[in-house]
Amino acid sequence: MNLAQRVTTKDVEPEVSRPHPAKVTRGDPLHTTWNHAEPGGIHAGVWHSTPGAWMVIYSEWEYFHILGGYSVLTAEDGTRHELRAGDGMILRPGFRGVWDVIESTLKEYVIRV
Repeated sequence: MNLAQRVTTKDVEPEVSRPHPAKVTRGDPLHTTWNHAEPGGIHAGVWHSTPGAWMVIYSEWEYFHILGGYSVLTAEDGTRHELRAGDGMILRPGFRGVWDVIESTLKEYVIRV
């Protein structure tokens, strides 16, 4: 059993997706998400991505905690955040940048829409 299987629940079907091709800046990242939606606009779950990079624009609040892998999140102003297991971060609405998954990354997240 891999780490993603251990931190998810059996009652949540994974959603598999890719970033929109126009946003991809490197590679062909594949995302798998186990999302738990709650009343009141809260989403929480686990997200996994294979290597690749894409542009992001956040319209919601997100807190995440990296469980494994290595990613670099670079803000539009050039601020660089290296993210490894144990790191957490809050992204606010309006954040723009590039998410670059160097090594397949697994994170837990909570999003308020």
